[in-house]
Amino acid sequence: MSEGTEFYYNLTTGQVEEGRQSHGKDLMGPYASREEASRALQKAESRNEAWDEEDEEWNEDYGQPPAGSAPNA
Repeated sequence: MSEGTEFYYNLTTGQVEEGRQSHGKDLMGPYASREEASRALQKAESRNEAWDEEDEEWNEDYGQPPAGSAPNA
């Protein structure tokens, strides 16, 4: 592998690509290694779970606006 090679996870095929070979809408990345790219979905799932937990904590701390109040414009 040459220095600067990027790897992408293709959402359509489920394969790791060396360099950009497919349309950007089908890709996750770039990643520095083939192994990192192969774990793209697990990494995204982990991040989503963490963000969901942060949202729940925020809602517990700040709650919902009072009933009948106008939403911010």
